[in-house]
Amino acid sequence: MNAREPIRLTAALLADAAEDLARRDPLMRRALDVAGMPRLGARSPGFHTLVRVICSQQVSVAAARTIDSRLEATLGQVTPAAVRAAGPRPLRAAGLSGRKTEYVLGLADAIEARRLSLRRVARLPDEPAIAELIQIRGIGRWTAEIYLMFALRRPDLWPVDDLAVVSAYARLRGSATRPGRDEMIELGAAWRPWRSVAARLLWQFYLHAPPV
Repeated sequence: MNAREPIRLTAALLADAAEDLARRDPLMRRALDVAGMPRLGARSPGFHTLVRVICSQQVSVAAARTIDSRLEATLGQVTPAAVRAAGPRPLRAAGLSGRKTEYVLGLADAIEARRLSLRRVARLPDEPAIAELIQIRGIGRWTAEIYLMFALRRPDLWPVDDLAVVSAYARLRGSATRPGRDEMIELGAAWRPWRSVAARLLWQFYLHAPPV
């Protein structure tokens, strides 16, 4: 582990990084000009935020928010202890699928048993942090990347498996064909050390720019 704490995005650093990308890449300039500056959208690090990311796997943003609101209403505070005390039935009633219920309960167990420390994850560089998280069932690379981007505000994650990011890039370049994973990895290399910011610009474009 590096002695220095990993860099975290602030609103000011996000704005500076977005402008840097826009100066370097005409497509990033178009994304910024058309859709505007994305918000920082930071979440507090910890169990509840990671549960939110699990809730958002393969569902719409609105559906994920609804499930999270129901969990909060049912549990009060969404903590490992509260989840374990509640058991699966209230989680299912809140809208979690059977599989996601297992994932959330497993995550709560891992944290309570100290097999996973989110405080330790927060101090690790990106790839070791991802490696720690994906040891837990139900946390794949996308989930880990989103947690690092929004809870830990890491500046250089590149979620190439995110459909909205891939679709936004295709729309941005005026293509009917979405780039493949290898092409997305190659494209992202040009946007270091601000790949998280590039992803945020693409999400903003996807949400706010009308399809052609």
